[in-house]
Parts: sequence; structure tokens; C-alpha cells
Amino acid sequence: MDKLLRHVGEIGLVPVIKLESAGKAVGLGRALVAGGIPVAEVTFRTAAAEAAIQAMSQELPELLVGAGTIVTVDQAQRALAAGARFIVSPCWVDEVVAYCLEQGVPVLPGVVNPDGVAKGLALGLEVLKFFPAGTAGGTAMLDALAGPFGSAKFVPTGGIDASNVADYARRANVLAIGGSWMVRPDLVEAEDWASVEQLCREAVFALHGFAFGHLGIDGRDEDGCRTVAGSFQQLFNLPLKEGRGSIFASDRIEITKHPSMGAKGHLAIRCNQVERAVAHFARQGIQSRPESAKTEKGLLKAIYLDLEIGGFAVHLLRA
Repeated sequence: MDKLLRHVGEIGLVPVIKLESAGKAVGLGRALVAGGIPVAEVTFRTAAAEAAIQAMSQELPELLVGAGTIVTVDQAQRALAAGARFIVSPCWVDEVVAYCLEQGVPVLPGVVNPDGVAKGLALGLEVLKFFPAGTAGGTAMLDALAGPFGSAKFVPTGGIDASNVADYARRANVLAIGGSWMVRPDLVEAEDWASVEQLCREAVFALHGFAFGHLGIDGRDEDGCRTVAGSFQQLFNLPLKEGRGSIFASDRIEITKHPSMGAKGHLAIRCNQVERAVAHFARQGIQSRPESAKTEKGLLKAIYLDLEIGGFAVHLLRA
């Protein structure tokens, strides 16, 4: 996969922006970066789009700027000249796709059915826009496409907001999710960048869906593990389930048969996609511990962060 698109996937969200004034572009871009979403798809639906892309690209090198609603080669040429680094179309336009491939520029044409996906894969496009997602089958359609098109990734856009973004984020074939709920037009018009930044932060947490998974207690050895697990069963009638390396008392308390990575044990935090969460924390300077990674069907199931909270190691767990 193209390195730029891989980076988009690590961010996981693509704000779809409509700007009536290029003068608001840099302020909006700064709010996106501060809110944890350093990417923007500036749509060519207004006369200000070209200048907005240029302003963002020049003033905010940390912001990955793309152009959306591109339906002609002329628009693609102008967008790229202004500094856009990727092109998004709401539908399949042969001329635009061909031009971007010639230029070596990532392009995400919009598709809604198997024919469009097959056409994209035949041209070597691994990532496609799924639009309009909400009225084209949503997550059910993405699940249906996953079977015959296992290598295809999608950026669903349309009808997605904070209430359902997690449903899309859980899908293995969803690279990132496009939307405009975090860049509300009234806030942009008022240049209320603090509110935009806050909405971005909320969108990031909605995307990841972080939630408490379980508490890990260090049983030290197998005998100690059984003693602790027996106490939970005897005192609270919690059901026990034994695995190779631990015993669970209910589904919220794990007693390990071997010393834990943390001084006191570990905390498991569930998330919608472990790979994306690892990248999220890496951007904050918190690395993961590769030796602890566990995979399932080619996806990360769990991994420890190089972090302790109150003496407890923290590991991410796919929901």
C-alpha cells in the first residue's frame, strides 16, 4: 500500500471540509492538528478550495492535505498544483483515475458495488472511497464486499458521525472514515477553532472506542494463580475459566500464572482496531512492545504499550 495512504489509515479519520473562504483554512488546519486529526480533504465545491489547499499545504507541513469532490482532470491538476497530496472523487471518473495513476498520486474514486471494486483492483488501486456509505448499505455492504474482495480497503463517507463511527472502525477492510461532523459549518464560519478542536478529540476517541477490558493480577506462579482465583470464586461466586497462561474470574479479572510485565499486574483496554490505536499512541510518544504482540487472522489481537499506570502495565485488546 502507498505510504501516504498507510498514514491516512493510521490516523483513521478524514475530515471532509467545505470552505467558503480561504482565509479560514490555516486556522481550521491548526484545529485539526491540535485535535489529533492531522489530515484534511478539502472539497472542490467552492471557489475557495484551491487557495485553501495552497494555504494549508504551505503553512502546515504536518497536515496531510488532499482534495475532494474531484470530477475532472482540470480540477485534479489545479488541486495538485496547489499542494494536494491525494485526490478523492465521489464516483468513478476514468479520466481522473488515469491522470492520477500517470502522476503517481494516490486517488480514491467512489464506488458502491462489486463492479466498482473489481475495476479498482484491476488497476492496482488497493484503497477506494465507499460513497455514499449510509445509503449504499453501510457496514452490511462492507461486510459483504470483504468476502470476495479480501485485499480491498475502503474509506466510507456519507451518513457517518460520532454515533456510528465505531461501527465502521471495527471493520478490518475500513482504512479510514470520512466525515464532516467534527468540522461543522457554523463553527468554521464563526472561526470557533476551540470547539472544532474539541470535536476532533471526541471523534478520535469515538473512533478508537477505548473501554476497560479487564484487570490482570500477577499470580506469580501456577499455585499462586489458583489460590487467588479460588478466593474470587469462594468469596464472590465468580465463575472461573482457565487458559494456558492464566485463569479468568468472570470476564473482568485475569490472574496470571507467570510474572506480569507490570509491577502490580496489568490493565487491558479494549479498542476497535489495535493497529490504529498503536499508531495513535506512537504520535504521542508512547511506543508499543512488539515482543508482546498477539495476532489473529493476520490482525493484531493484543499488544502491550511501553507504559505503566500506577504500577500496572497497559495492553491494548481488540474489541
